[in-house]
Amino acid sequence: MTRPRRRPLLAGLAVIVLLALGAGVAFVLTDALGIRSEASDVPAEASTVAAVGETALPPAFTAIDAPATPRLDASVAELRAAVGDAAATAGTATLAVELEAEASAGASADAGSDAADETYRLEGSPDALRVVAATEAGAVRGVYDLAAAVRDGRPVTDRLGETVSSRLGFRMADLGAVGVEPDEAAWAAGDDYSHNSKAFEDVILPDAPYIDDDALAAARVEFDAYVDHLLAEGYTALAFPGLLEYVTFSDVGDGTEVYAPDDEHVARALAMRAAFGPMLQSAHDRGLKVYFRTDMLVLTPPLEAYLTDRFGGLDTENPELWDVYAAGLDELYRELPAVDGVLLRIGEAGQVYDLPDWDYTSKLAVTTVPAVQAMLTTLLGQAERADREVIFRTWTVGVGAVGDLHTNPASYEEVLGPIDSDRLIVSTKYTLGDFYSHLPLNETLEVGDHRRIIEFQSRREFENFGAFPNDLGDLYATTLDRLLAANPHIEGIWTWTQDGGPWRAGPMNLELKTGFWQLAELNTELAVRLARDPSLDPAEVTVDWARRWFSDDPATVQAIVEAMARSREAVTDGLYIGPFADRRVFAIGLEPPPMMWIFEWDILTGDSAALDVIHSISRDDLDEAIAGGRRAQAAVEDMRDLVGATDASTWTDPALHAAFAEALDYEASTLGLLADYREMFLQKAEWNATRSPEAFAAWESARAAFDERAAAHEQAYAGDVFHPAYNLTAARLGEERAVRDPAMAWAAGALLVVVLAWFALGILARRPRFAGWPGARAARATWIAGTRPWRAAEAVAGLGRADRVVLVAAPALALVASRCILTWFAAPAHLVATLGAWLVFGLGAALLVRLLGGSWPAVLAAVGGAAMLRVALLAAVLVPTGPGGYWYGFWTDPVSRSAYVTVAFALFAWVLVAGGWAAVASIGRRRALGATLAAAGAALAAIATLVGVIGLEQALTVWNDQMALLPWGLSRILGITVYLGIPAETPWVVAAFGAVLLVAGLAIALPRRRRAATREDAVTA
Repeated sequence: MTRPRRRPLLAGLAVIVLLALGAGVAFVLTDALGIRSEASDVPAEASTVAAVGETALPPAFTAIDAPATPRLDASVAELRAAVGDAAATAGTATLAVELEAEASAGASADAGSDAADETYRLEGSPDALRVVAATEAGAVRGVYDLAAAVRDGRPVTDRLGETVSSRLGFRMADLGAVGVEPDEAAWAAGDDYSHNSKAFEDVILPDAPYIDDDALAAARVEFDAYVDHLLAEGYTALAFPGLLEYVTFSDVGDGTEVYAPDDEHVARALAMRAAFGPMLQSAHDRGLKVYFRTDMLVLTPPLEAYLTDRFGGLDTENPELWDVYAAGLDELYRELPAVDGVLLRIGEAGQVYDLPDWDYTSKLAVTTVPAVQAMLTTLLGQAERADREVIFRTWTVGVGAVGDLHTNPASYEEVLGPIDSDRLIVSTKYTLGDFYSHLPLNETLEVGDHRRIIEFQSRREFENFGAFPNDLGDLYATTLDRLLAANPHIEGIWTWTQDGGPWRAGPMNLELKTGFWQLAELNTELAVRLARDPSLDPAEVTVDWARRWFSDDPATVQAIVEAMARSREAVTDGLYIGPFADRRVFAIGLEPPPMMWIFEWDILTGDSAALDVIHSISRDDLDEAIAGGRRAQAAVEDMRDLVGATDASTWTDPALHAAFAEALDYEASTLGLLADYREMFLQKAEWNATRSPEAFAAWESARAAFDERAAAHEQAYAGDVFHPAYNLTAARLGEERAVRDPAMAWAAGALLVVVLAWFALGILARRPRFAGWPGARAARATWIAGTRPWRAAEAVAGLGRADRVVLVAAPALALVASRCILTWFAAPAHLVATLGAWLVFGLGAALLVRLLGGSWPAVLAAVGGAAMLRVALLAAVLVPTGPGGYWYGFWTDPVSRSAYVTVAFALFAWVLVAGGWAAVASIGRRRALGATLAAAGAALAAIATLVGVIGLEQALTVWNDQMALLPWGLSRILGITVYLGIPAETPWVVAAFGAVLLVAGLAIALPRRRRAATREDAVTA
């Protein structure tokens, strides 16, 4: 037994150890959060307005003489259609297309094989034009350029006497909205965050015959029209979704090792080839290279079973696994010769991209440097043999060299540096991140010796999916100027005309089909024209776009282009908070996007993690952070005035005038809502940080404005599939909790006074004057047991039943009250988890001690007293501004966070130490240790099992929805566990660990009868 005078020394040593452990936890936590920011090199944008002249009328072509090939036939058809769609013609002309004599068998017939292939000269006279080219590609491009001039209202003689060539010959687009059903019911809910377009969903049947012929015929019409559209705009390649759906793996082994002969996957692949093969061949023949676009790994159940059986799992570092996919590609190219290669993504995969009830799935399995290199080495070897290409996307989101391949030049060199093949094309987004504004240009596009293409997005997913005017011309021009000067290996672009993000959680604007898709079409035209000629003035392209789609009236076109010149100011100020967005931010090993307060797409977030960090980073420039929202409103109002002042009768279609006005009304409503919201949460965070009465008043004023604006926004746009209301659920969750903060601060103060008064009563109860006060004996027992647990048994000796009830009830009520205040009385899930753990531990320890013949009141007194010390600490930090201030400090102040976590962890651990120490006097050190371990293990196992039964993702979602700490959209879009990298089996691992502690504790605590009997026999002998 420890001597009495040594116990305070041991207690002091224990406190030092516990504080040291707490400091270690604080250090690990701060390192794990890793919240920091640094300056960012965001390219400046300076939109300009080009002067608008009179619209030129085209001549009527009385004769067009061109060689008869599929590509030239398509270009001539487009020219005739353009003239036919013109309001009128002026004069007549002839056109001759001449292939020079040297253009023999050496000239490539493939679209976009290199920039020089598209060179042509426009010769002759205004009434007798000649397109002269060395290659068919050049001749085709010349005719398409004439058609574009007609549609843009420019003279067809603009380039007469000039030699025209294309700077970047590879210009790829996605599939647009081909095969996507514009089903208003599917868009109306606005909560479908699937990234699968569901293209051809009505064409592909789940069972034999696998293809609906009528739906296929309709899709073929859409597809051909879209191909014609891309070719006319200047694109030379097409990314077509799919791969595995067309493969039978007949080249693997005897042809039946992956799929049995009667496997439906074989029959489906044959049906898919028969259905889509002619479409792809037609696109290829007319001038588009075709690439199948897929994630890796892409799997079916039989394929996954085969790979698992053969390689012991999905061992993506094993080149032989990739030989299976290479064999599939051999088969694919043999059966579908129109396919020019594959486009691979490894950085995202899973359910959000998969089609429901479709067993072709993807897995995020290529996550290491050896895996990437094994995949590319094998598949490039196959491409070289088959005379095809592999386009590899650097887009990855994660940790390590592969995880930051997209943004880190060193990782790019580590992963791709050893890969050397002229069949490899590396595709990279132009931004140092996703398709947001306020991001630097992607510096990885300036390194490496591989063939490179740059990815652009027309229908900007994070900027309301193209529902707002958003002229990216100056940004695209700046991007190409810088990157082409830095890297001579860049040979093309890939424009996402329609794709990116969830298809049905935003406006139903589908290219060439429905909605006001013409807004996003501007960026599709800008990307391809600047790729061909980076020296173009993008403002001139905007003029061409306005004439093409809206009006041939110069005044109307001038108003439209002036409005579009303000569009970037509205978007970049209105959807982003400048002082935050203009810095690179890092957290939990990732680089959050520059938006964050809209997470993601249409969810206005209310979580403290994002909003508090935004305020913390913007705090030194808070006025500017708020002013950006008002500037955006002013820009939209100017745009509304400009477009509204035009005469609808001067528009090609008055419905387009109405659509433009409606888009601007929608933008004004949305940006007004966002301006009020940003001021509301920034002023609330300012109050949390400073407790300034002025900030508090500004917060209340902004909150009233936001509530009014939110109600009007939802009333105007709820259920509108073309202008959907923003999702305000998360914002309101955060607002509701923020409103309760002042009351919670007062409640925390009251609780702190009560707890301190309770301890004061316990200290004073030793004096006769106070000993008779109600609860004084219980208070004294709590104070002594909580601070000097070795005296717990002494402190509870002689307590009556009423005092024992108070001894348990007072700490329990304080604990419940503290957790209710911390959670705004709004998070029962948190209460169940935390209070449940306290209950299991406290009662479990008391019960075990009682069963072992010890003093259970002493244990409860020690646990309760130690718990009240922790309650006092929590209440103290809640007093200034309530839970909102508590979390503000947690996310933004590493010094305060570390100090609090250090002391809070030490006090938490002191509860365990105190409970065990209190039992030592009555049951001995060994049994006390065992009882404490067993009780702790039981608490851990019980809560972890509950979470496991519910499901970790579901449990975290419910908890986070009630606590509003992390973005509400995480679980709806990515999944909290996926984003934070938490394995799904974690609760069961924790439960197992708890069970081990429980069993070990019981083994230590239970009487050792056999050993005791042996000792008694020895004494007797």
